[in-house]
Amino acid sequence: MKLASLKRGRDGRLVVVSDDLAWCADAAHIAPTLQAALDAWDEAEPRLRLLAQDLAHDAIPKDRFHEREADAPLPRAYQWADGSAYVNHVALVRQARGAEMPESFWTDPLMYQGGSDEMLGPRDPIPLADESWGCDLEAEIVVVTGDVPRGASREAALEQVRLVGLVNDVSLRNLIPGELAKGFGFLQSKPASALSPVLVTPDALGDSWQDGKLRGILKVDLNGGPFGRADAGEDMTFDFGTLIAHLAKTRNVGAGSIIGSGTVSNRDSDGGPGKPVDRGGRGYSCLAEVRTVETILDGKPATPFLKVGDTVRIWMDDANGHPIFGVIEQEVVAA
Repeated sequence: MKLASLKRGRDGRLVVVSDDLAWCADAAHIAPTLQAALDAWDEAEPRLRLLAQDLAHDAIPKDRFHEREADAPLPRAYQWADGSAYVNHVALVRQARGAEMPESFWTDPLMYQGGSDEMLGPRDPIPLADESWGCDLEAEIVVVTGDVPRGASREAALEQVRLVGLVNDVSLRNLIPGELAKGFGFLQSKPASALSPVLVTPDALGDSWQDGKLRGILKVDLNGGPFGRADAGEDMTFDFGTLIAHLAKTRNVGAGSIIGSGTVSNRDSDGGPGKPVDRGGRGYSCLAEVRTVETILDGKPATPFLKVGDTVRIWMDDANGHPIFGVIEQEVVAA
């Protein structure tokens, strides 16, 4: 089952979307918003699933689904907690800084809380007030949870994954060092992130969803050219069950919480830090990583951060070459 929110008010209007993303059906009679559906999931999910079946069989009124009309599925969420499950990414960044990586990074997830009061839609622009801030894209996998009780095990946490999707977790890299130096983490360096047009129930992903990991090629294009083709199912040190359980160690996690994987990152087949797509590699899911590799190999970065006019495209295809979650496609604009 695929769910989306069309732009309306602050929280959107919930619709069920066909598997091919061509059609949608209004779900307001079941739940006015996706958050409302998540709050009453045991009651709403079976009714939404029946609606999806009726849509598939042309048994109900339907409208064309246009991704440009979609808001973020959760335009504002109770929580946006982003992990760093691909430790390869962390290791590369620290290597470029000449910083040793603690061994605990391989056993204890990194995670921070981002701003969730505004989640951008898949076609919303990336506003940038100052190019010197070092604007970066970050292509990631996300899940949306039900209610997760404090102290939940990995297995119990994984059972609360309601939906899966993609995110462009925008970062302002040149603001990060100053914030981290204060010892209080990210704030201004993490503006609004953009969610994929649709979120998908784990069962609808088939074999692509296994053991709390989404398996498939996460595709990233920058200014029309291939930039990243990393496999999201590889090199993921911490699965989503582990990430959610980490978050829930000391607190209850409310329904509608968005949990991110962190930047998807693969090592090269020879164990090296990875090569660009045009050199036969899998590329990168953020600019910071390619700049890190350039620093390691050449002593300094050469790839610039995003500037006004640049375009970013993020998606994942199914076995037939069709986008599973729709496409995040954004242009950087002057704020």
